[in-house]
Amino acid sequence: MTSQTLREARKYEEASEKLIKPEKRPDFHLSARTGWMNDPNGFSWYQGKYHMFYQYHPYDSHWGPMHWGHAVSTDLLHWEYLPAALAPDASYDKDGCFSGSAVELADGRHLLMYTGVVQERLKNGELRELQTQCLAVGDGIDYEKYENNPVLDEKDLPQGFSRYDFRDPKILKNADGSYSCIIGNRPADGSGQILLFTSADGFQWKYQKVLCTNNRRFGLMWECPDFFELDGKHVLLTSPQDMMPQGFEYHNGNGTLCLIGTYDEKTATFTEESGQSIDYGIDFYAPQTVLSPDGRRIMIGWMQNWDTCNLRTSEHPLWYGQMSLPRELHIKNGRLYQQPIRELEQMRGSKTLYQNVPVTGFLQLEGIRGRLVDLTIVIRPAQGERSYRKFAVRFAQNETYYTSLSFRPEESILKIDRKYSGSRRAIIHQRRSLVNHTDGCLRLRLILDRYSVEVFVNDGEQVMTATMYTEQSADGISFFADGAVCMDVVKYDLISNGF
Repeated sequence: MTSQTLREARKYEEASEKLIKPEKRPDFHLSARTGWMNDPNGFSWYQGKYHMFYQYHPYDSHWGPMHWGHAVSTDLLHWEYLPAALAPDASYDKDGCFSGSAVELADGRHLLMYTGVVQERLKNGELRELQTQCLAVGDGIDYEKYENNPVLDEKDLPQGFSRYDFRDPKILKNADGSYSCIIGNRPADGSGQILLFTSADGFQWKYQKVLCTNNRRFGLMWECPDFFELDGKHVLLTSPQDMMPQGFEYHNGNGTLCLIGTYDEKTATFTEESGQSIDYGIDFYAPQTVLSPDGRRIMIGWMQNWDTCNLRTSEHPLWYGQMSLPRELHIKNGRLYQQPIRELEQMRGSKTLYQNVPVTGFLQLEGIRGRLVDLTIVIRPAQGERSYRKFAVRFAQNETYYTSLSFRPEESILKIDRKYSGSRRAIIHQRRSLVNHTDGCLRLRLILDRYSVEVFVNDGEQVMTATMYTEQSADGISFFADGAVCMDVVKYDLISNGF
């Protein structure tokens, strides 16, 4: 039975959505129906469609009491909003329905697992969030909370494991029809860890073991875990809070971590072999994956950063937050590779091609402009030249604004920079990444939507993501070289969804 709280949220979002013009939101990136969006939740394939739920505060474009928003798609690029799926309307989740996941049950129902939050006042006056794991079951539109919620709480945790940092369950369906679930937690040392739970039916859960422990290597609390098999390896994704940089591999603040290794199913033992950032840009957090019907592992993350949430001003009061481009994942040379979902190619319109273009100083090319663009650039030193000092491409550009991507081959550093994008906030505007190249030869693919850029380096070896809220009339693209560069450019206009 739908609660009054959920009915009010559904009524509000339906009315408020009509106030947002399609051209005032991203075209092919899923954004909040109205209000605020953060983590992707319940990313799943169910009844012939991809379902994406998301952390949601419909009543304001800032974070607030968490609901679950809901949208569906057949290609992950054209989205249809459905009514909000969950609201904080029960005694065990009255202060928020936090992140979680979804899976199809054997009887065909859709099972949601999420973190319920209740604020608790401590003896010292501090307010803490007591976090438990809860279930809801539905048909793809309406969901009913399980009568025996919460299904996991502090009684199910070993001694010393935090009941306040215990969140973001990701359900995994096992080959024998049983279920596993991984959940982020903090042990007594305040660091992060990923716990493993098991269930025969998806409703009765028990603790099994610690799947992976941080030991203060990568930030503190580990949020939003995901775990899956990929190309003969097992991959653990998580988003650590309060990270410290390790050279150029990780950034300060809330970041992303990919651990690649092996998994012994008999002993439920994950053995790490390598680690890396998932995204090296500014705006990417809390990714979640799904296995597509044709066997691809596809990932979507929240295309934002907790430290840059004041980037948007009152000029855009109706929505805040968007999801990344869906990315196909592979492991190659011991690394996680990411490529834009291949369905994006079906949105390609007119093509503009240039080959062997010499670049010295600033250059603009006819037909190379736009804010809905799929742009591939291949650069190398000009013939007879040993190297060059710097190459840059500017986009979302006019006489006042631009965002830039620059590369210095001697340092092997690629930098994304949006300080001239029109932001009036003193937030993160630059990120640098160490990239591989051969004698200054580099391949870059830039996907531009109205309010973002995603840069795929060397066919997905690394990705750098950034949001930018530059006025849409700034659609210029230009190139720059300090030294002599030879460049190939392929640009496709992306045909608008009218979304």
